[in-house]
Amino acid sequence: MLRTIFAATMLTATPALADFEKMEVNGTVDAAMSRLQSAVEDAGATVFARVDHAKGASDVGMELPASQLLIFGNPKLGTPVMQEDMRAGLALPLRMLIHQDAEGQVWVTYEEVEDMFDDLDVDDDSEAVEKMEGALEKFAKAAAG
Repeated sequence: MLRTIFAATMLTATPALADFEKMEVNGTVDAAMSRLQSAVEDAGATVFARVDHAKGASDVGMELPASQLLIFGNPKLGTPVMQEDMRAGLALPLRMLIHQDAEGQVWVTYEEVEDMFDDLDVDDDSEAVEKMEGALEKFAKAAAG
């Protein structure tokens, strides 16, 4: 009986896998990340960090294909969402990953905005959420070249 309860709890407590958008990129990870960062800054958003995962791996004697993460946001969009549900701060600021796969193809990947807030009390049809969705698509296209 206890095993059954534990198993049922683990099944319901496990978060659903997020849906990710993925777009093929022309050029290198560095070039795509520079295009992405410029598009984000030109749109008036703040870049909080540019994380080079491959360099981090190299620094500890390990290997990863070229991969960089951009963390960015705009308080005019994020604040209203967090006012609806403060837990949205676990998903914000927004992030986009640019990485090279085993075949050498470069990709830009990001989580769908609605999925980020699925289990929260956030209106998926709000103006802020719709603007975030549009911005991520626009930024992905800019990164793709």
